[in-house]
Amino acid sequence: MKHGAPLRVGLVGCGAISEIYMENAKRFSSYFRIVACADIDAARAGALGAKHGCRGCGTVDELLHDPEIDIVLNLTVPVAHAEVTLAALQAGKHVYSEKPLALTAEDAQRILDLAAESGLRVGCAPDTFLGGSHQAARAAIDEGVIGEVIGGCGFMLTAGVEMWHPNPEFFYKHGGGPLFDMGPYYLTALVNMLGPVRRVCASAQTHIHTRTITSQPRAGQEILVEVPTHVAAVLDFAGGATVTLTTSFEVQTSSLPNLELFGTKGSMQVPDPNFFGGHVRTRRAGQRWWRKLRHRRAYTGNDRVIGLADMADAIRAGRPHRASGELARHVVEVMEAIHTSSAEKWHVEIGSGPERPAALGGGMFK
Repeated sequence: MKHGAPLRVGLVGCGAISEIYMENAKRFSSYFRIVACADIDAARAGALGAKHGCRGCGTVDELLHDPEIDIVLNLTVPVAHAEVTLAALQAGKHVYSEKPLALTAEDAQRILDLAAESGLRVGCAPDTFLGGSHQAARAAIDEGVIGEVIGGCGFMLTAGVEMWHPNPEFFYKHGGGPLFDMGPYYLTALVNMLGPVRRVCASAQTHIHTRTITSQPRAGQEILVEVPTHVAAVLDFAGGATVTLTTSFEVQTSSLPNLELFGTKGSMQVPDPNFFGGHVRTRRAGQRWWRKLRHRRAYTGNDRVIGLADMADAIRAGRPHRASGELARHVVEVMEAIHTSSAEKWHVEIGSGPERPAALGGGMFK
């Protein structure tokens, strides 16, 4: 790889999420280019490659050992994330993975250890915390707009995914559920704003044990639910704030906010962390109405891939990248601890404590 040249990326896992990565990669071609793709279904890889002008590999192993590839983009299903990431690192590749990094903190640490031993980078989604609205919210907190943050709440409430996802079964199996599916967005956004989590306590339940798919092409098939689908947690942050977080696939409708933070001088509503944009609103003590926070920051559309672009630029520049493996490992540990707390009925201390990722100023990766 020449200094300053775009890094060459091989995509593994040609499912639904691969399309937005392929499309958005074209906007960041000065940082990286997707040159190959692979899947356990070789025909699917061939079709995706033909559509987007890259090479479809016959096998995943072929892609992992291709000397022309610098970074493996791991878009496989969650249960395969750790296995594929470890294999890519063993093949000498940097890795950027879809969330979660792994299903256990132990596997996440194995990934980080191998990367460190090999002198390789690991990055992980979500990168929505790099979106303009979330970066504006962080800046406002750092500037003391609502004073010292003492608490907050977050709600990810939906009836499930079987009415719209073409292959929803894995959401209800090991590695799925509302916490491991959507929790990374909320937890990453909170760590970006408040710093690491210190301890958790929680209750996790399953009230609906069988789901009937209503989306095509599998309408009418039943899914046996194997994971908790309504999870309520209390998160104590190292900085002193206490935040409640509820994630559910069992709520039919709600008007609760996605994220709201409470400070000593006022409160802030933060938009859905599954997206890059949305309105940040503040209401300080004595104010009658909520006010929109004005900003002109970049990345407020569907910008999934900026975490990978930032990592590619960081590799070339020799600086830390923002959507880091350390951040993702912390999120995995917190999610695992939430389920452990519910099962064992006690507070669980969090051992990891990553630094907040560097703020993204003006949409520039530096």
